[in-house]
Amino acid sequence: MATNGNRGGGRQGAIRQRSQILNPKTKLYVKRDSNTGQFIDVKTTGGKFKGVRQED
Repeated sequence: MATNGNRGGGRQGAIRQRSQILNPKTKLYVKRDSNTGQFIDVKTTGGKFKGVRQED
């Protein structure tokens, strides 16, 4: 389970029910719920989401 940790320390561990995948058309990462398969969010600033595992 991911926790917020100490104040100012940031997240500890990965969020297990989510994954991310690169959209080849927009070159942006999309966050996906692993249980339902629905897309949750798109990273608009570029780069990867922190603490979310990568899909192959």
